[in-house]
Amino acid sequence: MKKLVLILALSLSYFNVVAQHHKMASAPIPRSKHLPLLTKHGNHTIYHIYLNDTTVNYTGKQRPAMAINGTIPAPTLEFTEGDTAVIYVHNEMMMEASIHWHGLILPNRYDGVSYLTTTPIEAGQTHLFKFALVQHGTYWYHSHTMTQQQSGLYGAFIIHEKKPSPTIKEHTLLLSDWTDENPDQVERRLHNATDWYAIRKGSTQNYLEAAKTGHLKTKLANEWKRMTAMDVSDVYYDRFFSNGKVEAEATNFKAGDQVRLRVINGSSSTYFWLKWAGGKIKVIANDGEDVQPVEVDRMIVGVAETYDVLITIPKDGSYEFLATPEDRTRYTSLWLGNGTKRPAKKLPRLQYFKGMNMMNEMMDMQGNMKEMDGMIMTNQVMDMNTVMYSELMEERGMVTLNYNMLKAVRPTTLPAGPTKMLDFELTGNMNRYVWTINNKTVSETDKILIKKGENVRIVLYNNTMMRHPMHLHGHYFRVLNGQGEYSPLKNTLDIMPMERDTIEFRATESGDWFFHCHILYHMMSGMGRIFSYENSPVNPEVPDPVAAFKMIAADDRRFYSSAKVGLESNGSEGNIGFANTRWRFNTMWHLGLKDTKGFESETMVGRFFGRMQWLYGYAGFDYHYKRTDEIETNMFGQISNKNNRHTLVAGVAYTLPMLFVADLRVDGNGKFRFQLGREDIPLTSRLRFNLVGNTDKEYTTGFRYIVNKTFSLSTHYDSDMGLGGGLTLIY
Repeated sequence: MKKLVLILALSLSYFNVVAQHHKMASAPIPRSKHLPLLTKHGNHTIYHIYLNDTTVNYTGKQRPAMAINGTIPAPTLEFTEGDTAVIYVHNEMMMEASIHWHGLILPNRYDGVSYLTTTPIEAGQTHLFKFALVQHGTYWYHSHTMTQQQSGLYGAFIIHEKKPSPTIKEHTLLLSDWTDENPDQVERRLHNATDWYAIRKGSTQNYLEAAKTGHLKTKLANEWKRMTAMDVSDVYYDRFFSNGKVEAEATNFKAGDQVRLRVINGSSSTYFWLKWAGGKIKVIANDGEDVQPVEVDRMIVGVAETYDVLITIPKDGSYEFLATPEDRTRYTSLWLGNGTKRPAKKLPRLQYFKGMNMMNEMMDMQGNMKEMDGMIMTNQVMDMNTVMYSELMEERGMVTLNYNMLKAVRPTTLPAGPTKMLDFELTGNMNRYVWTINNKTVSETDKILIKKGENVRIVLYNNTMMRHPMHLHGHYFRVLNGQGEYSPLKNTLDIMPMERDTIEFRATESGDWFFHCHILYHMMSGMGRIFSYENSPVNPEVPDPVAAFKMIAADDRRFYSSAKVGLESNGSEGNIGFANTRWRFNTMWHLGLKDTKGFESETMVGRFFGRMQWLYGYAGFDYHYKRTDEIETNMFGQISNKNNRHTLVAGVAYTLPMLFVADLRVDGNGKFRFQLGREDIPLTSRLRFNLVGNTDKEYTTGFRYIVNKTFSLSTHYDSDMGLGGGLTLIY
């Protein structure tokens, strides 16, 4: 019992030791007297913005957050093309921060990526950004440090034309997502492959649901290919916002008004479907660049994309501009006009098993997406997820925007010059939440050298089951979409599963520039590359590039902690681990309290191999003590000394079809052990089943009912420990 109490105490202590931030200041910083937000001096537009720690209450619970000038989202910064932006960023938080000016063409030193282009803004410091505005359009700004954007550091950045239309009114709509959970914990939970978010969404696609809906064969085929449940987004969000509110209003518009709605997707990982209760949506700009107008019934805006759309208030009333997250768990709205509310039709829930069946057909046994005969998968033309959209059966003829419909207003052909060709395969897997390019993270690759004056052409192929919004800093690229010399310019490209898209840009700058997936948690996992101009002058913001790159590489090398502790009537078993993209350190134990009292502990360190990381090699130490006089032999006829076994161990584990893990190892005494098992088989939304057996004639089987993200009720039978029941703690 003393051992059990000790394990419980250590486990509870471990749960409390999680690093939330790095480089924390020792004490809160006094809030300064704020200067006016905006001042003008000739063509200089001067802003002072203050980064603050704060608390918010969006769901009835007080939660920590980060704000700019006390608001989430941050104040909209407005300029006119030709202005010089002068922005003082005052960091009043207790940790370092950064601000990236998304979509802007500006000197490399002001791009705002800490350690890559710009000095991090330390706690208590002020950083000056000063650059000429050589473009107009809809942009935004956000932190590029860890998960700060998810906590609230983002805002709109609008550059008006010198001569705007006098008859068209304007309104900015900044969409975002919010979780009450600490974003650092969201990131850790994703890497630990929990399905708690699927439980919250009602999207576990468990065996009972599969049987009830006639999709048991689909479920079995899915797991035969070693895939987990189908999903279109990673995180469960508590709220989605339009300008910081679930339902925002713009009551200053009346019947007949034409409104240029500047739509910004400032979310951390959410795609939004857009629909307008007042009729058609006319798209007139994308990512700040004007396009030839095109009318659609609905459209999707990827993470970090911006669209300018022209809508007309048809008659008196308040019309809903509806934004629905891709997983359709909730929605957010902007109501334009005044009077009787006229809602847009809400989107029904996704038909996940139809999506699962589609993915079964698209994925081969090696985890690769299969090329489908006769299917042109490029530029959003064929959205494979439409099989899950039941509304398309009711609303035939609905026009949905895709990239092939975008056409620039002026020729965008690149000047003649040498061309550098690059092939980027977007790779990764959901089981361990690894996201890479060509199966390598940012830290595992060298910078890609480019020369000023050359053209860079990139062929992107998405070999994953997730959409990825790929963003290039400091440049615009052409999307080769069949529009010839009028191919549209963008800085963020949504690329769907199985798509092969081609983009190209002129190398006109200097310094280092980030190219990455803009889903925050994919970027932090390592899905990105750095373009580096040869023979660039020294960036005064990055005096030691070698040391700075080590800081950048640390993001995707981070280790994430996990723990599972069972406390049942027959004893305790559990494990504590630390893992990153490639490596894992793990220690496990079994402590029996019944007649067959005994203790076993294994501590291993190992590495994952391959793109899907189904292969795991490891080495470590095994200690086993059991009070018995029996001489036991394993299934190979070798003596299995459990009385006092302490030996080195080495082995390999491999994930088989149906997600069973086969584990073969040998110890320092030459004894082999083969083990086969699977944990957390989803019988229902919250009920999980596990089964493990090995050639040492040890086996265990049990059930776990998930109460919340931390606690489960559990029971299991163990060949050494017997039958027991109690609870399991999950971290």
